Amino acid sequence: MITRETLKTLPDGVAGPSYDLDDIKPGIVHFGVGNFFRAHEAYYINKVLALPGQQDWGIIGVGLTFGERSRKKAEDFRKQDCLFSLTETAPSGESKRSINGALRDYLLASQGCETVLERLSDPSIRIVSMTITEGGYNIDEKTEEFDLGNEAVRKDLANPGEPATVFGYVVEALRRRRDAGHKAFTIMSCDNLRHNGNVARKAFLGYARARDPELAKWIEENATFPNAMVDRITPTVSPAIAERLNRESGLDDLLPLVAEDFTQWVIEDDFADGRPDLEKVGVQMVDDVTDYEYMKIRMLNASHIFLAFSGLLLGYEHIDESISDPDLRKLVETYLDTDVIPTLKAAPGEDLQEYKKSVISRFSNPAMADQNLRIGSDGASKVQVFWTATIRNLLSDGRDLDRVAYGLAAYLEMLRGKNEKGESYEPIEPTFTDATWKTARSDDFETALSLPAFDGWQNLDHAELDAKVIELRKIIREKGVKAALPV
Repeated sequence: MITRETLKTLPDGVAGPSYDLDDIKPGIVHFGVGNFFRAHEAYYINKVLALPGQQDWGIIGVGLTFGERSRKKAEDFRKQDCLFSLTETAPSGESKRSINGALRDYLLASQGCETVLERLSDPSIRIVSMTITEGGYNIDEKTEEFDLGNEAVRKDLANPGEPATVFGYVVEALRRRRDAGHKAFTIMSCDNLRHNGNVARKAFLGYARARDPELAKWIEENATFPNAMVDRITPTVSPAIAERLNRESGLDDLLPLVAEDFTQWVIEDDFADGRPDLEKVGVQMVDDVTDYEYMKIRMLNASHIFLAFSGLLLGYEHIDESISDPDLRKLVETYLDTDVIPTLKAAPGEDLQEYKKSVISRFSNPAMADQNLRIGSDGASKVQVFWTATIRNLLSDGRDLDRVAYGLAAYLEMLRGKNEKGESYEPIEPTFTDATWKTARSDDFETALSLPAFDGWQNLDHAELDAKVIELRKIIREKGVKAALPV
């Protein structure tokens, strides 16, 4: 295990924290301590803590999940004093390794609700951040409002002093802070959502209004919800990968982590009660994150799912295998050059062609072993978020629809759960009901065009696009993916 004691004798090539752990005090509580958070927010905060006068920004992690896996995760963090190793690997294969000390405590909410609330209510906590997944904000897709019918939300509203959801915890803590005369904290989403701060605002204020309109008014006037764009490829660490990471580093880490060497964080500078010196460690503090979001979503994220859907159908396991296929690489490059970049505004200081090159390079990194199935999961949400703006532009301008039609056809065929080799896999669509799956897998190709993934352009003339999607699905079925790829 990694402990304070083992920090004194780290293997060659492994950098330890460049600050004294005893000097660190918590200033951030984070919900959802997954791999991305550890490789992204904790990565930056680890750098901040080494700066003069920044020792009050340590992180307390909170887990809201239940079960044996959650308990073991909490135990492992505690055994290692919340220390963990990060291996950053470039496409060239070159790696650097370090121990991260930003996480100073880990609380499993199911083991002590009041302990979590006490931490959140402490005025030393000035930021509450979260990675609760894109679908974790409980926004109803049809009404685009906070879903008060959610069973867990209803339970929290009925018993607000003993919450179980992130909404219940945050709002109860803010109620206590208001009543004690303390400041509100910043609520900072780090999920891969467009305008994630606005989504968080809608969710937390929606819950608060249902609980107490006066409290909601205080939160709206005193808390802030900055939008942020987050970016770093951080794959799942299987037991085999963990064993390899430890073997290569010489560590015995219960929680090893690997990520690409690229990382980006762009945040709107809107904090309720101060913030770390993030700009000194590479975070871009801006007035408006919109252009950065669109660039990432329409170029990187959109290309990622193109590769994932196609790769799954061809029997490729990883993204780097997909981009190494010359036909798929050409598809992505042509899509970006022809369909996206001509209608996309570059973010300040960014060059779209250079960004495209970096995207292709990052996807090509074999050390990530990023699974097509993981990237292609929740495709219903990702198609809407990542492809809608481009598809609307193409439809409105009467431009070539071949590539987006192929992408939609590949998505629908991917949902069948079988690749060209006859091998089965299990598509992951958390929002699908039995009825949705029946529609998705119907042999009536026109029926599938009613899925929520297609909602974003229904108010435009999409007859030609629909016809192309149906035609390409038939080609994929009869002749295979390569026969359906646009030339």
